[in-house]
Amino acid sequence: METQKGSLSINSENIFPIIKKWLYTDKDIFVRELTSNATDAITKLKKLADLGEAKVAEDEQYKIEILIDETNGTMQIIDNGIGMTKEEIEKYINEIAFSGAKDFAEKYKDKSDKDDIIGHFGLGFYSSFMVSTKVQIDTLSYTENSEPVRWVSDGNTEYEISVSDRNERGTTITLYLNDDSKEFFNEFTLKQTLNKYCSFMPIPIFLKTKEKDVEENQINETSPLWLKDPKDCTDEEYKEFYSKVFIDFNEPLFWIHLNMDFPVRLKGILYFPKFKHEYEIAEGQVKLYCNQVFVADNIKEVIPEFLLILKGAIDCPDLPLNVSRSMLQTDDYVTKISNYIIKKIGDKLKSLHSSSLEEYKKIWIDIQTFIKFSCLKEEKFYDKIKDIIIFKDIYENYITLEEYTSKLTTSDNPKKIYYASDLIKQSQYIKMFKDNDLDALILDSSIDTHFISFIESKNRDIKFSRIDSNLEDALKTEDTAIETELQEKAKNVFKKHLNISDLKIKLENLKADTLSAMILLSEEGRRMQDMAKMYGQVFPFQMGKTEQTLVLNNKNNLIQYVLNNTDEISKSENLELICNHIYDLAKLSHEPLDSEAMSKFIERSQKILEKALT
Repeated sequence: METQKGSLSINSENIFPIIKKWLYTDKDIFVRELTSNATDAITKLKKLADLGEAKVAEDEQYKIEILIDETNGTMQIIDNGIGMTKEEIEKYINEIAFSGAKDFAEKYKDKSDKDDIIGHFGLGFYSSFMVSTKVQIDTLSYTENSEPVRWVSDGNTEYEISVSDRNERGTTITLYLNDDSKEFFNEFTLKQTLNKYCSFMPIPIFLKTKEKDVEENQINETSPLWLKDPKDCTDEEYKEFYSKVFIDFNEPLFWIHLNMDFPVRLKGILYFPKFKHEYEIAEGQVKLYCNQVFVADNIKEVIPEFLLILKGAIDCPDLPLNVSRSMLQTDDYVTKISNYIIKKIGDKLKSLHSSSLEEYKKIWIDIQTFIKFSCLKEEKFYDKIKDIIIFKDIYENYITLEEYTSKLTTSDNPKKIYYASDLIKQSQYIKMFKDNDLDALILDSSIDTHFISFIESKNRDIKFSRIDSNLEDALKTEDTAIETELQEKAKNVFKKHLNISDLKIKLENLKADTLSAMILLSEEGRRMQDMAKMYGQVFPFQMGKTEQTLVLNNKNNLIQYVLNNTDEISKSENLELICNHIYDLAKLSHEPLDSEAMSKFIERSQKILEKALT
């Protein structure tokens, strides 16, 4: 067989239904596409007028009108832009995917800013057939002696071109809406759609209903705040924009005005909302625009994932979108955007920290979840702000890790950083630390379990240890070591009467003589258990159990009495009662008892009270 070369052919009858049905994911997208086309038509005319190649009145009022006529079952998009000739209709409408915007931009690339033109692919017009049984175009070109043209198609490959009765420059697209699209006759529904996609388009847009004779009201803002120079924006304008766009009447903590011209063009505003609850970090909303046209919310391909918990608007004029404007076509562009935004946020946080440390500390409780989540998701961000990450300690102060470690008197390596994860359950341990002038950080949010491990991986010279996981030397007296015989006696007595096989028992000289016993939990085992609970996992029985150590205080009168009078107490059958009660008191100091243990605790307490009366 001889080698043969050729060109792939496309059958227009087959591709047309695909364009109508599969090109866009949302049916209401036709509003954006047709309004964008109308905007482009006016933008082209304005450029030609500026170049002296088109004549327009000095007081020309450029605008786009959306007209609903439910009686006739039509919806019209009307502009007073550049219009089209018969030849242009045949080129830009009849030839699918031939972009008039791209053609115009190429022709005038040396004389104008091509990036003001929205369209790129020449397919947006065909979104109209997603909602229409028939589409009609009436247009009159700006060129002298042009003849008005009418183009009509019912969504098949057949069309009809004739003379139109339009007598003003511009274009009217008339949609004969199908039965599945009648909701767009509802003024409220259509206004919502226009607000969604067209709130900031650069040409005034007016919505009119043929059945209602009411004064025209412009529905869009043609100069959004992100286009202004930051130095010309007031705090009130930023707050008003936030409230209007995100329907959030709680003031944001602060904001960052983005403005980049190289290597890519980007403008926008990112807001740091005040999170009332930790779960609200999943409720961010970053709106992506392209030349003031809304593309989508929270596009992960453009915006770094960690930023999606914020609220904001980002406009990328030369965003490399695919034809449906929902996905990106290049990763390099995204990387440049991501790096810029990371830098801007890092610079803003560092500026707040250095210029107003007290204010920074006040808002830390609201931004800490974002900071920690961002560090976990983006190491570049961590590298940028690691020196300004602060932690609240048990004395209500905010300190950095460096400040914490600088106060340590031990030469341990890695350095041990104590923390409390529950101020109520661990209150007894916190009190012991305070009584002995020791410090511990407060890490009590669910994200801290991950963040602790992350910080340890980045700083090999430190190790986090929960306040109930280890016995700090400063909590012990400087007495001589406890005799081995007494140590073994304590273990044997309590092990026998508690009957908990995997419980470790240890006798120590603690400074707090009022404390009879305390429980220590293995840091590694507890972390593993916490992670399992967080992700709903179940470990095998032995793996799921956290190693516990019961520390008996040799300085406590009750423990001394038990150890010195073991035989005598055993005769009265009170030893088991006392040992179990001491253990339960230790457990209660850091976690609630389960229902069975609590019932036994109450029963034992009752017996102790009865014996006290005899």
